Amino acid sequence: MAKNLVIVESPAKAKTIKKFLGANYDVIASNGHVRDLPKSSMGIDIANDYEPKYITIRGKGDLLADLRKAVKKADKIYLATDPDREGEAISYHLSVALKLENKKYKRITFNEITKNAVKNSIKEAREIDMNLVDAQQARRVLDRMVGYSISPLLWEKIKRGLSAGRVQSVALKLICDREEEINSFIPEEYWSFDVMLSKNSSLKPVSFHYSKDKLKKSEVNEIEKGIKGKGFKVDSIKTSEKTKKSPVPFTTSTLQQEAGKKLNFATSKTMRIAQQLYEGVDIKGKGELGLITYLRTDSIRVSEEADKKAKEFVEEHFGKDYVSEDAISSNGKKIQDAHEAIRPTNIELTPAMLKDKISREQFKLYQLIYNRFLASRMKPAKYETTTITVDCDGYKFKSSTSKVAFEGFLSVYTLDEEKEENNRLSGIDEDSKLEFVESMPKQHFTQPPAHYTESLLVKTMEELGIGRPSTYAPTITTIINRRYVVKENKNLYVTELGEAVNQVMNKAFSAIVDTSFTANIESLLDMIEEGEIEWKVVIRNFYPDLSDAIDNAHEELEDINIEDEKSDVVCELCGETMVIKYGPHGKFLACPGFPSCKNTKPHYEKIGVACPSCGGEIILRKTKKGRKYYGCINSPECDFMSWAKPSEEKCPECGSFMVEKGKKLLCSKEGCGYTCNTR
Repeated sequence: MAKNLVIVESPAKAKTIKKFLGANYDVIASNGHVRDLPKSSMGIDIANDYEPKYITIRGKGDLLADLRKAVKKADKIYLATDPDREGEAISYHLSVALKLENKKYKRITFNEITKNAVKNSIKEAREIDMNLVDAQQARRVLDRMVGYSISPLLWEKIKRGLSAGRVQSVALKLICDREEEINSFIPEEYWSFDVMLSKNSSLKPVSFHYSKDKLKKSEVNEIEKGIKGKGFKVDSIKTSEKTKKSPVPFTTSTLQQEAGKKLNFATSKTMRIAQQLYEGVDIKGKGELGLITYLRTDSIRVSEEADKKAKEFVEEHFGKDYVSEDAISSNGKKIQDAHEAIRPTNIELTPAMLKDKISREQFKLYQLIYNRFLASRMKPAKYETTTITVDCDGYKFKSSTSKVAFEGFLSVYTLDEEKEENNRLSGIDEDSKLEFVESMPKQHFTQPPAHYTESLLVKTMEELGIGRPSTYAPTITTIINRRYVVKENKNLYVTELGEAVNQVMNKAFSAIVDTSFTANIESLLDMIEEGEIEWKVVIRNFYPDLSDAIDNAHEELEDINIEDEKSDVVCELCGETMVIKYGPHGKFLACPGFPSCKNTKPHYEKIGVACPSCGGEIILRKTKKGRKYYGCINSPECDFMSWAKPSEEKCPECGSFMVEKGKKLLCSKEGCGYTCNTR
């Protein structure tokens, strides 16, 4: 009979750990949290100093009964949930639900699920860290207060099945603000000027760029005039060496960003597969193996043992010259629970060895993590850069090329910006006579800010201090699932529903959606974790302001209470004038005689502009996912569409239709660039 009981979260983790511990240990999974706040109410006793009212999660009764039986038989109990705030809280709630106060129980943590790590954790068993528990508890209570206070207000005021969240509302605001920037962006014209020169007519011409960027058209004309019929001579040749630093190992944020860019993985998919690699994958001939270290971290620290083994591996397979001399130990900021970076648990277990033993997606992510970590233990890459400046009657033009002088980490990991270059300047020296081939003036327009992708949103949230490694993926998943945001070709676009929620949050709860306020909350949670502040102090300071904002919103938001708006469409079934209603996917027409008449129709929101293609009405439409655009009412016969709102005005220069951009009108024809103020 097993004398020791180990409780983990997941069955996969239990299976992996079991094989390390032998017959004296029984390993059982709790399947995550066993206690939580009730779903039916806020679950916080405001009058009793904000005391949380925890209950057993529905459906966990039988599981807890099995765990209690196992606890009775065990001499020692080890709570081995994940090594972070959430894991600490799960262990605490297990200790309460299983009534372990009179039993011998300890908390154990490990950053990787390997034999040595698990056995060492038992030697270093400790008490539950209540500071970590309180930090998680404070976050849970804050989020519950925001969600359960504001969501009913949104439902009441704008008649939609909406909800709000402390972090998700800030993420939504970031996307809405970016969309507003893009929609109001006015492109500005500028020019570049290149010349094609050749050493002799038998060689391929080389492009040289005029030394000044963002030229005016008049300047381009002046340069063309100034160099016409004149010779080019080499002014200088400079050779320099540049170093490209080795990348640091992955944190949760950087892993999500790179997996998004390189593998096209959504943040939720990245975390799901990383969880599998961490908890253990069944490898033929080896059994269950945890392949990577813990996946929720903002640390780039690496253990001395892992660093040493990785450098030995680099020396053996690439040579001593490739081994990094630097020891990266910290990213210089508060890191979550002093975790390590995300790395492979065994550097000898190469991706090639696992390719046919794990799923295709697991292999892709493991290879990304493995190569990034290996690259971080290798020397920087070195480039030899040659820049040639040529002169034509005082006008300077430059051309540069670079070649890899020492590969370093590039042997295993290529950064996105790295591009192969041909040495197109070879053969040109200071005495070379260069022949003019052609001039290449080119018109450009400034570009608006990029739409948020999941990767860019994660990066921005991390930079602003919003959320923590464990919250990025669920936050993005939530705003997509609630149809506040849609994802098309990697980009995130706000929907009509999302705009409505953001408008109300900005008006009534500006403090909650303020990025500085949200980042400050994260700092306070860190202080709770460090034992520098008592968790209820944060709640006591937060709730009264939230309560006042809710009370004010009940009064201030009365004016935006949306009544059923009458349309000009008559119901063909009963003769009543149909009204505009709101559903989960936006506006639709419904008969006011409901329930006796249940007739509904699509709602076409006309903008009072004729279609430039066929003369029909332009209406506001939405893609299948909810993104707004402008199209013709005669679709599909007419295929006109525009992301920007068309205007009745025509461009005086080319005759194309104009579109609204903030307080200006912009010509819709690419390359025209005409703008004017709205009338």
